[in-house]
Amino acid sequence: MFQSDKYVKRPFGRHRWMVMALPVILITLFSITEHRWTHAALAAENEGKIFQADISKTPLPEDIKWLTNDTDPVFASKDAKKGGTFHTSIMNFPLTFRVVGPDSNSSFRSAILGNQLSLIGIHPNTENIIPEIATHWAYGKDRKTMYFKLNKKARWSDGQPVTAHDFAYTLEFMRSKYIVAPWYNDYYTKEIDKVIVYDDETLAVVATKAEPDLHLKLAISPTPRHFFKELGKDFVRRYNWKIVPNTGPYQIVDFKKGKYIKFKRKRDWWAANLRYFKNRFNANSVIYKVVRDPNLVWEHFKKARFDVFGITIPKYWHVKTRIPIFKNGYAHKIWFFNDTQRSATGMWLNQDKAIFKDKRVRYAFAHAMNIQKVISEVLRNDYFRLEQGFVGYGRYTNPDIRARRFNLAKVDEYMKSAGWHRGQDGIWEKGGMRFSVEVSYSVEEHTPRLVVLKEEAKKAGVELRLQKLDGAAAYKKIMEKKHTVAWMGWSTSMRPQYWEHFHSVNAHKPQTNNITNTDDAKMDRLIDAYRNSLDEEERIALSRKIQVRIHEIGPFVPTFMVPYVRQAYWRWWRLPRVPGTKTSDTLFDPFNSSNGGLFWYDKARYEETKKAMKRKKVFPPVTIIDKTFKRP
Repeated sequence: MFQSDKYVKRPFGRHRWMVMALPVILITLFSITEHRWTHAALAAENEGKIFQADISKTPLPEDIKWLTNDTDPVFASKDAKKGGTFHTSIMNFPLTFRVVGPDSNSSFRSAILGNQLSLIGIHPNTENIIPEIATHWAYGKDRKTMYFKLNKKARWSDGQPVTAHDFAYTLEFMRSKYIVAPWYNDYYTKEIDKVIVYDDETLAVVATKAEPDLHLKLAISPTPRHFFKELGKDFVRRYNWKIVPNTGPYQIVDFKKGKYIKFKRKRDWWAANLRYFKNRFNANSVIYKVVRDPNLVWEHFKKARFDVFGITIPKYWHVKTRIPIFKNGYAHKIWFFNDTQRSATGMWLNQDKAIFKDKRVRYAFAHAMNIQKVISEVLRNDYFRLEQGFVGYGRYTNPDIRARRFNLAKVDEYMKSAGWHRGQDGIWEKGGMRFSVEVSYSVEEHTPRLVVLKEEAKKAGVELRLQKLDGAAAYKKIMEKKHTVAWMGWSTSMRPQYWEHFHSVNAHKPQTNNITNTDDAKMDRLIDAYRNSLDEEERIALSRKIQVRIHEIGPFVPTFMVPYVRQAYWRWWRLPRVPGTKTSDTLFDPFNSSNGGLFWYDKARYEETKKAMKRKKVFPPVTIIDKTFKRP
């Protein structure tokens, strides 16, 4: 179920960072696509063009140094057992099962892509590279090439072997005009130069330029040429509901449009006994049922029609769970702290609006927002203050930056220095302009938070006009840069991303992620240097300087962060001793290769619980609070 209080990573989990994932950015208002569009020339260049693999005529470099990782700790439980059907919900039936092209960017895409492995993955606790389809990897001296050896056992779900040619076909597929996916066409042309096939089990992927963190770019996924055969003008229609072979643990086996989608675990999955996949992906089946009303999802959960429900929102954790199924121990509650990148959640100020052109006014606005009062009075002190937009990125995060606090004296100081004065109604005025701004948002449960901010802002002479829109309308308004203040949160990535949000090339025009219209020459120089640097220490230093510059410009007012996941689940579902990983933002993701599939079904407990409920026998209530990864 969509959780309005959890930032959402790309829709196949927080660290499904392979190239196929790159264009999708989810925000807490709605889902959008990263807007880097092709040039008209690219479409013309690709018209009718067939891309072939670069078949190597020369052997691999003699001094290649193959790497692998079979020593990092496993994070699944040895007690896990296979079995059971996991029941969960989605709010809308997807418009397509395609993962590219029109209508493909839905939240359900995560379930499909979660069952497609990449060449390599990232260990969720150590952040080291671990094998997926490739068993070994190596880096080229040019710093833009990576070499891979494939697992000879790798198979598509139709039984066909996965070969290096399937990765070469990914390039051809993603560059094709027939998939009607301009972002992919652009990315796989401008960022990925070629795939070189040495033999069926050995390949190289080459970037167009040298890159830091090269593995984050080149760990592409395969595409089954034998399934798609020839692409054509009817691709979008022909493949709209096709179930494409995949390499992961589950495959769609049944669906009814508008009603449900069923996945079944592959009993002979080729990767089941690999070190980092063993004892994972345990449910025999996973069924997604369409329920459009979150309140109805909660009612279904209480009747055990769904197995898990997110209770991050305080009213659920503290109030709505005061019911017999929890008091009698039939369902459990868990509060699991993670340690990962935090969503840039807060208030985004449009600097193209006249009222926010002066940074002193932006500073005053920040000091007029009593975020701490919302945390204490509305959010029961369960949430934490977010200090800036790039928290949780390790050394890339500048720990010295602190968000501006509610301070009436500071508001007064900045507004007077900018030439404003209080009007008869107490709101600041200047030249016929009142300090009255519209705040656009779309989540009904956030209204009480904004009401508190509105009342507190009046004390500072700032009027907030709250505008609640549905997700589609909010998306349209913000992406067209017609908002004044956007209340929202962006998704995260493995490394801080600045160009999309703060470079002037993306300012003053619609359909880009620079929704604050930041246009600052110093910022541009820092971002350009960050993007071009191949030295990690230099990139870390630049990252911290960019964060300082964002704070100095003041286009973003950080609000809250939620460094944990809270969920309710029926007691016949079991979790490992450490219930999740450092990067888990749900403990019940059935598919994600990075950290999903850790839970399992306990048939004996199911039967025991069902009998107890009939006989009105009770168990001790269970509330788990796990602080394994909690930061001090």
